Amino acid sequence: MKVGLVLGAGGIQGGAWLTGGLDALATETGWDPETADYVVGTSAGAMMGALCASGIPPWFMVAHSRGEVFEGVVDADGRPAADADRAAGARFELQRAAPPIGPGSWRLALRTLTNPRRYRPATMVTGWLPRGIFSTESLKDTIRRVVPAGWSPHPNLWTVACDYETGRRVAFGRSDAPEAELADAVAASCAIPGIYYPVTIGARRYVDGGIYSTSNLDLLRNEDLDLAICLNPTSTLHPIRALNPREWFNLAMRRASGQRLGSEAKRLRAAGAEVVLVQPTSDDLEAMGPNLMSPRNRNRVIEVARRTVARQLREPGNRDLLAGLPPGDPRKVHRPEGPPSEWPDWRELNPRSAG
Repeated sequence: MKVGLVLGAGGIQGGAWLTGGLDALATETGWDPETADYVVGTSAGAMMGALCASGIPPWFMVAHSRGEVFEGVVDADGRPAADADRAAGARFELQRAAPPIGPGSWRLALRTLTNPRRYRPATMVTGWLPRGIFSTESLKDTIRRVVPAGWSPHPNLWTVACDYETGRRVAFGRSDAPEAELADAVAASCAIPGIYYPVTIGARRYVDGGIYSTSNLDLLRNEDLDLAICLNPTSTLHPIRALNPREWFNLAMRRASGQRLGSEAKRLRAAGAEVVLVQPTSDDLEAMGPNLMSPRNRNRVIEVARRTVARQLREPGNRDLLAGLPPGDPRKVHRPEGPPSEWPDWRELNPRSAG
């Protein structure tokens, strides 16, 4: 079975939801998400996808977020894993740069003004927003603890960002994209306009890939997949109402994200692939709250997602599609027994992670 794994955008809360969702996916199916033939991540999904595709099991992400400490477990540079940021780099530290004045990207702003029909609403807004003031270095450090330099050992890990001048979508890691360090590509994918400082790769600046699409599921339409599994934090399975005007933006965003996701799924199905869509339920939305960039309640969101995603995967339609997934090594998919000193080397469990 040729499988694609797609992880959508969703801010800090969306990253927590994806952490719980990936753990539920591995636990319910016995399949190792790292072994997906393609892994596509956007923003928070780029962070979680990069970690997962580079050898970090979902159960370890959950345990690390909880604050558990595993003696003897170190990162790629030999530093204790316990010292790594528990929130996957989601910290707000000011960028050392001149204060932002005017639109963050005059060229993108003027492009959208002269030909607005060519651009999505989010892209049109992006150019006019002031440049973000928070650094992405903490995000880069999280990735560098796993992949110190270069790209992930996974052959088809794609992280989606947008060119800050043209608004064009770029899938770093794909053959037609500029070369980049994985840490820089993930940071670029997470660089929400107006919040995070844009990331320079080569001679160009990049921002969050979610301004093009929160899911970017359609990137896999020509890859001859048997199955695509998409976890998308910014849409929802349940209808929602927003009586409070402060929540209208979230309502519009989730509706647009869901419509876009549905359209992308149709394109994959038309190409012959089966598609499993996993989205937040009303329980997830309550746990996440209206502010997706809030660092609060991350572990509660993770635990709720583990339950709600597991329920969705057990539904007859999804269960039948997932039944053909190849089994993963139980030592990798599930938490090993015994002390960490007796755990197998994760890099030996999957040849992609070697080296």
